[in-house]
Amino acid sequence: MNIQEQIQAYIAGQPEPKRTDMQTLHHMVLEIMPACKLWFLDGKNSDNKTVSNPNIGYGGYTIKYADGTTKAFYQIGMSANTTGISIYILGISDKTYLARTFGEKLGKASVTGYCIKFKALKDINIDVLEAAIRYGFQAQDEKEEPKL
Repeated sequence: MNIQEQIQAYIAGQPEPKRTDMQTLHHMVLEIMPACKLWFLDGKNSDNKTVSNPNIGYGGYTIKYADGTTKAFYQIGMSANTTGISIYILGISDKTYLARTFGEKLGKASVTGYCIKFKALKDINIDVLEAAIRYGFQAQDEKEEPKL
């Protein structure tokens, strides 16, 4: 299976209403950044052991580790979890920015340094989530916080 097929199979394998919510979010991210690189991580390590939930990734940036090594990874990620959906916005230098800027406006969501977690789209303000995702792509392009 190619990456597109893996993504579609992953989304199709989710129970409703999570399946429809993830499909809506997938289309939204592709509308924001139509030509972005797509990723699919199955959540398994090199020993084929499950170490995380599968993730859909969008865009790309370089993770720089403390020891000086680097790794190519996605900018924006989406994953189903046991209680809902997680959106990851990676590569943000200020780990308080997402919570300060979008947290209270999102609705019923928990926001950490790089993760926005919610049960269902009906529980959150999707326009605010879209703004956070746009910020994630823009922050990587500019390497600074845009004026919102």
